[in-house]
Amino acid sequence: MKFVIQRVLRASVKVEEKIIGNIDKGFLVLIGVENDDTKEIADKMIKKLVGLRIFEDENGKTNLSLSDVNGSLLLVSQFTLYADCKKGNRPSFTKAGKPDMAEEMYEYIISECQKQISQVECGCFGADMKVELLNDGPFTILLDSAEIL
Repeated sequence: MKFVIQRVLRASVKVEEKIIGNIDKGFLVLIGVENDDTKEIADKMIKKLVGLRIFEDENGKTNLSLSDVNGSLLLVSQFTLYADCKKGNRPSFTKAGKPDMAEEMYEYIISECQKQISQVECGCFGADMKVELLNDGPFTILLDSAEIL
């Protein structure tokens, strides 16, 4: 499982020109799922995500978490995080989770985040989405379950 976490001042996601998710200060999280991912892996990733202390405190140090700043989450599925570009110029996506399994895992991540963060918005699994953001910093972190388990 991979999360690309971007600290944002605002972010939104549209489907067919309609905004379906919109946040102010918080994290835009692009979520990639692979076939071997489990709810246990998702739980560890979520724990790391909500515990990240990457907001500035009164001294300008990155020391505050999402809940410390009353931040929000915008969660967007993105199978292309598992693109394999080793051969040729056309990426292969065979490492990405099968759609039914990946959607179930994405919905699980949303529901678990909603238990911990007051505002959780999301994209639409499998849809053609347009994502806009104002990255704060910029501050972007890649969480890979292979590196945190």
